[in-house]
Amino acid sequence: CYDESKRCPETLFFDYKRQHNLKVKVARIFNTYGPNMHPNDGRVVSNFIIQALRGKPITVYGDGSQTRSFCYVDDLTEAFVRLMGSAEDFFGPVNTGNPTEFTILELAKKVIQLTGSKSTIVYKPLPQDDPTQRQPDISLAKDELHWSPQIELEEGLRETISYFKKISKI
Repeated sequence: CYDESKRCPETLFFDYKRQHNLKVKVARIFNTYGPNMHPNDGRVVSNFIIQALRGKPITVYGDGSQTRSFCYVDDLTEAFVRLMGSAEDFFGPVNTGNPTEFTILELAKKVIQLTGSKSTIVYKPLPQDDPTQRQPDISLAKDELHWSPQIELEEGLRETISYFKKISKI
């Protein structure tokens, strides 16, 4: 359902392109994080940071072995700029994300470490539809846009934690 909800707008864009001769560029975004995220947006990075800053238990679903690839917002922005400046005959879709995988448990531990929190990790049942892996293949972005992410997870988390500390008054 989640994947299809993302493919539907792509189909509409390509239909408009064909019917109305419009220029389109389609990027597929994977797990972006960084400053200016909403604290309650429900994404794992913001959830973990807020829980850690408040000293609350970090909620991990399942055993935390499912993997995700996290792309810092500045890297994503650079991918967009390059996509918009790409050749007229290149319109995507192109995956924009960081292919380096981390387990959810690794993310939780890294957030606790970087925040200096005394939070513990609590485990809850894994939702039935939770994918075990999300990792973008960015070979097309490398080839067509000469792009790959530059910001390592720890560096991006430091910036994001700093932002949340400022806005949360924790």
